[in-house]
Amino acid sequence: MAYQKLQVGLAADVITSDTIDIPLPSSENITGATTSTAASKLNDTNVDFTAIQGLHDGAIVVNTDTQTIATVTAVDSAHVLSLSADIFADLLFNENYIIYLDPTANHSEGCLLWVDQAAAVKVKTVSGSIVTYQGISAGTFLPVQVIRVYTTGTTAALNLIANW
Repeated sequence: MAYQKLQVGLAADVITSDTIDIPLPSSENITGATTSTAASKLNDTNVDFTAIQGLHDGAIVVNTDTQTIATVTAVDSAHVLSLSADIFADLLFNENYIIYLDPTANHSEGCLLWVDQAAAVKVKTVSGSIVTYQGISAGTFLPVQVIRVYTTGTTAALNLIANW
């Protein structure tokens, strides 16, 4: 009997969100560290956001220190972006971030999910279907092409890895 061999070349930790898709790590991105904090803002005096081609509303921002996610809602100035959530709320500066310029880069093929524990996982597939998989066993690959994992409807404290 033949068996399916899973071969992936790229993987990333998944941050669940009811509104934001899983960013594709190999897509064009910008990295940096905050230089000050303000509510729902990304402040970085070392970057000129107005000079970055392709940076616009909807770009995905990940705080890699806290594993939180938001989208750009406006380019306020050369050094400040408005965000959809307050992901840089810590009073400590120099929180690291990645900005994924193309929020739809994952849409053509989606990813397969690895699930670390018995769980329920609510996902959006590349075709736009929204479904909840119940009773997934620990250490399982979910063989569905996924573009988003929802916070609501997914088991809390679940560690998921996206695989492309």
